[in-house]
Amino acid sequence: MHIQDSHWGSASALAAADGPQRNGPAEGARSTPLRVDAQRNLEHVLRAAREVFGELGYGAPMEDVARRARVGVGTVYRRFPSKDVLVRRIAEEETARLTEQAQTALGQEDEPWSALSRFLRTSVASGAGRLLPPQVLRVGVAEEGSAQSAEDTARVPQQRHAAKADLRLVEQRPAPELEADPDAAGSGTAALLDVVGRLVERARAADALRADVTVADVLLVIATAAPSLPDPAQQAAASGRLLDILLEGLRSRPA
Repeated sequence: MHIQDSHWGSASALAAADGPQRNGPAEGARSTPLRVDAQRNLEHVLRAAREVFGELGYGAPMEDVARRARVGVGTVYRRFPSKDVLVRRIAEEETARLTEQAQTALGQEDEPWSALSRFLRTSVASGAGRLLPPQVLRVGVAEEGSAQSAEDTARVPQQRHAAKADLRLVEQRPAPELEADPDAAGSGTAALLDVVGRLVERARAADALRADVTVADVLLVIATAAPSLPDPAQQAAASGRLLDILLEGLRSRPA
């Protein structure tokens, strides 16, 4: 599993190193439907990008994506004029997918622990944790008693309980690719944190979840329980075994 740290922060530099940006409209700028072959190429590129970034991290070059998609790198740049655009697209899709999975678990499971464990199992099985954007995992907690903004406190109150847990999964620096579009990136991240926060609060209120477990811990489980292994059967078995162990660690125990 690759936590996206220096890979992500250096995506802009890597995009420049990969080659100059090609001329052409940005992804989503077209007003007319794509031709069948162009739509097929786009799907191949997106699938390849998810695979390559999931295996190698967001620092993988565009050439690797093109090779996996079996298209020329120029085809990739015609759809995504910079690497930042492609990275943002993949991260937003994965964040939205996790949010939908959490909402489904919250709406369909009455028992709080079942809802939380269903979300974790679904998310790990989908492999979405390998492509979580780093600001979701940027949960390094400052010293106990440090101040939080009113917005952060209202959005994710669970993280106040993690004062002594230093989970510095990524370097504390901006992610320029997503911050360039704060409305798209920020709203997607906030929605994910909100719905996972509700799952956590319900499980904690039912005394099914350890009192010190935070939203950050739950997302960490998703990220670490989705290893990238060459054999699909081996990967599924390893993910299932690791998740069983991690779920046991999350559950509360009678005093």
